[in-house]
Amino acid sequence: MQSVTMYTTAVCPYCIRAKQILKAKGVEQIDEIRVDASPDERLKMMERTGRRTVPQIFIGGTHVGGCDDLMALDGQGGLLPLLNAA
Repeated sequence: MQSVTMYTTAVCPYCIRAKQILKAKGVEQIDEIRVDASPDERLKMMERTGRRTVPQIFIGGTHVGGCDDLMALDGQGGLLPLLNAA
């Protein structure tokens, strides 16, 4: 299974929902980067994604986007193949 990295904040309901979706798909570990605890990490996230909102989700080297993007990818049947890609 691909590694999952997610930029988050402590109280973001979309972050919580995205983690629930990923765990339901079998993801056991999410490398969580808290941007509320480290302003430098938010700057890195913005440089890396061009976005300032959380969550920002990466599966392997692929930037999925936010929670809505994750749900759309799942609805189109693309989430599991991306997670299980070699």
